[in-house]
Amino acid sequence: MNVSDTEIVRALLLSSTSPQFTEVETEDSADLLLTNTCAIREGAETKIWQRLRLLRSMDNHSSSNYSPRPAEEIPTKRGKRIVGVLGCMAERLKDSMFTEGNVDLIVGPDAYRDLPNLVGKLLDTTSDDSSGRASNTQLSLEETYGEIHPIREGKGASAFVSVMRGCNNMCSYCIVPFTRGRERSRELGTIVTEVTRLVEEQGVKEVVLLGQNVNSYHDKNESAIQSRPDSDYKTSSPGFSNTFKSRGGGGYYFADLVDAVSRVDPELRVRFTSPHPKDFPRELLQLIAERSNVCNHLHMPSQSGSTTVLERMRRGYSRESYLELIQDVRERIPGVGISTDMIAGFCGETEEEHEDSVTLMEEVGYDQAFMFAYSMREKTHAHRRMQDDVEEPVKQRRLREIIDTFYDRLLIKNQAEIGSTQTILVEGESKKGGQWSGRSDANKTVVFEIREEDKVEIGDYVRVGVKGITGPTLIGSFKGKTTLREESMRG
Repeated sequence: MNVSDTEIVRALLLSSTSPQFTEVETEDSADLLLTNTCAIREGAETKIWQRLRLLRSMDNHSSSNYSPRPAEEIPTKRGKRIVGVLGCMAERLKDSMFTEGNVDLIVGPDAYRDLPNLVGKLLDTTSDDSSGRASNTQLSLEETYGEIHPIREGKGASAFVSVMRGCNNMCSYCIVPFTRGRERSRELGTIVTEVTRLVEEQGVKEVVLLGQNVNSYHDKNESAIQSRPDSDYKTSSPGFSNTFKSRGGGGYYFADLVDAVSRVDPELRVRFTSPHPKDFPRELLQLIAERSNVCNHLHMPSQSGSTTVLERMRRGYSRESYLELIQDVRERIPGVGISTDMIAGFCGETEEEHEDSVTLMEEVGYDQAFMFAYSMREKTHAHRRMQDDVEEPVKQRRLREIIDTFYDRLLIKNQAEIGSTQTILVEGESKKGGQWSGRSDANKTVVFEIREEDKVEIGDYVRVGVKGITGPTLIGSFKGKTTLREESMRG
């Protein structure tokens, strides 16, 4: 999401006429440095504090790589560069970052349109405001940046497309609703237009639909309601509940969006992240199974394997209902790759509850996993009502056990891939000469060898025979170029 937001910010700045902005190649030559931030875990914020200290140290000429211009040539009131913080950390800490981070500019994720104006204030030497600071952290119930054409960096095979913002789930551990606000979705037509432009003008071969709770997408603007006044679309899977109740009615839902985007080009792969397990109704699963260019990879963030912990997390499902969904997914979508998020050491977690998470990792056998020790975040339900009472050494030991279990099961799953043939979207050359890298339909990273006479480019679909593994990566050899149409006919 931050990559996507950065592309939006780049578009807003480069289209500004007052003031005008030009993107430069290096930090050393910039007058304006913006850091786009995440606040979901303490570790992410720690990296930002370190980064801000480094950026600000350049003003003191302490960086051996920084050749400062004379202060009178830098177009700011204080004769030094503007250092700004964008995104979730700016929204969480607000104006306290002026003192704690020694920054000049603070802008929340819904206020990017105000960036040119805020920078203009910092550049205005005639203003009575001598603080040299500017901020806007106002959250919005409507902002989606839907009509902005993001400016991507580079010309890779894949592109991110933000389809909705915010989250209504209010999981007890999560700060996202407080830093990103309530859910609101872009109009379906603007998304299809953006995807079409990416395909036709930039040759993109894969789009990743983005949202904090992407599969709760619901376009309910006036034209959508007129086109689809009534809908029997079931947003939640059986056994799952919504904390936020005011959903339903007409308009377009996530299955409608995936259907429309996948029809832009049959050679365009479609992925999405990050979903919530509750929002996988059968209509969506059936569409994924039937549509050959919708990737057979689903992110199913479990967060815990214990029903009692899931209750404290306010996730809206039990271990049993989650496992039933996994079984349904695997029956409907053969060969599906499944990934997860897992938190170790949530408030009050016992050894028995932790063991439930370990056994869930064993039972499901995930293809990818993002695993973290719990860190308390201010403003959340857990911060207000619970105690972060699992000692850090215990958290780290439990996290290690979860990680070890994941990799033990992954080794077995990946060994079973040896001898198979995978369809890969080429993403670039590998670090080793004569090898290229890409991802399979199920989102596995595959590195493959090519012969001197083989011609491969970024964005090609190729068939790769898997002959070995290195950790989570499959190793193979090039068997020829292909298309998604050809692969769908192979069955």
